[in-house]
Amino acid sequence: MNQPVQKTAARRGRPPRVEVSADGESRTNDPERTMADILEVATAEFAAKGLAGARIDEIAAATRTSKRMIYYYFESKEKLYIRVLEQAYQRIRRIETELHLEDLPPEAALRTLVGFTVDYQRSNPDFIRLVMNENIHHGEYLAQSQAIQALNVPAITTLEQVYRRGVVDGVFRAGLDPVDLHQSISALSVFNVSNHATFSLIFKRDLDSAAAVAARRESIVEMVVRFVRR
Repeated sequence: MNQPVQKTAARRGRPPRVEVSADGESRTNDPERTMADILEVATAEFAAKGLAGARIDEIAAATRTSKRMIYYYFESKEKLYIRVLEQAYQRIRRIETELHLEDLPPEAALRTLVGFTVDYQRSNPDFIRLVMNENIHHGEYLAQSQAIQALNVPAITTLEQVYRRGVVDGVFRAGLDPVDLHQSISALSVFNVSNHATFSLIFKRDLDSAAAVAARRESIVEMVVRFVRR
């Protein structure tokens, strides 16, 4: 049953690792696959319960591995949490690079970037919850990551390039700060997720209908573009 995994591990130049699952059953697994499974489950666990409420026991049970192996790969719950944060930022930044905004006229590029941000945040509520939880910690654990700062530089660079092209072409007004613009785009997009339940309840709005989602997306795109437009 485990022979294909053993062959794969051998081809990659690593011996297969024997792990003990939460129920005590030994199994041979690919370390990279095991780490990916742990990170996926840990993302949901930390997003739902925060760092303090998350339990390594539950992550181990859900991934059919052991606490020992989780600590072997990630050393501690805090370091696993930091790795989850890093992966969450890596994912959105990687997808942003696939938008090929440089091939679009400035306004079309800005509309694409804003629309993507709105769509991504709505489709990935765990990302928003992770960021909100980390803000409760005042960024304490993000500050310990050597990768986070570098991961987010391309986001500003990409937006700045779009904005500068628009200024040169006479489409966008000059004098705007790309970091401030990025903050505004993020704020509008995040609110849709972070305040979804309370806003819907207070104002008696169905925010999940296809029409409501499309209208809100268009509204955010228009607000940003009209703010930047010359």
